[in-house]
Amino acid sequence: MSIDRELIKRSGSKCELCTSTENLKVYTVLPTQKGGLDESIYACTTCIDQIETPGNEDLNHWRCLNDSMWSEHTPVQVVAWRMLSRLRSAGWPQELLEQMYFDEDTLAWAQATGEGEEDENKIIHRDSNGVILEHGDSVVLIKDLKVKGSSMVAKQGTAVRNIRLDHENAEYIEGKVDGQTIVIITQYVKKT
Repeated sequence: MSIDRELIKRSGSKCELCTSTENLKVYTVLPTQKGGLDESIYACTTCIDQIETPGNEDLNHWRCLNDSMWSEHTPVQVVAWRMLSRLRSAGWPQELLEQMYFDEDTLAWAQATGEGEEDENKIIHRDSNGVILEHGDSVVLIKDLKVKGSSMVAKQGTAVRNIRLDHENAEYIEGKVDGQTIVIITQYVKKT
C-alpha cells in the first residue's frame, strides 16, 4: 500500500493537525532517516504553507494543536511541538509545550530544524547576496560546480528548486540537479 493510502487511512481523510478535509497531501517531516509513513503526516495546504513560511502563521488556526499534540503518531507530535515552539511568545503555545514529553530521539528530531532555539542561536542560511534562504526556496547557481564523487558538473545558471537546508551548517543546502541530490555551498547560489 502506498504512503498516500496509508496516511489517508491513518488520518481518516483529514489533516492530522487541524482536521480540515480539503486540499490534503503528504508532508514529509524533515530531516528524514528512512522516509515513509513514520516520517510523514497528512496535512492541508494551509498548515503546510504556514509550516514552511515562518512569520506567516495565523495564530488562531494553530489552536488546533491543543488536540493534535496528543496524536499517537510521532511525526504529528513533532510538527505540533515545532509549531508551538515557533508561536510560544503568544502565551498559550508555551503552556501547551510544557505539557508535552518526548524521549531523547524524538526530542532531537523535533529540535533538528531549530524551532526550539532562541533566534540568536538559530542557523541562518544566506545566498551570495545575503538574502535569507528557507526550506523549499528556488535558487540559481552563479558558478559552475564540480560535484564531489562524480564526474558531473553543475553549470552556472542551473535552477535548483525546492531546496533543503542543512540544520547543522549555515553554508550548506541540498537540492536536485539533473535528478541527483547534491550538497551546494550557499555562497554559490542566488535566490530566485
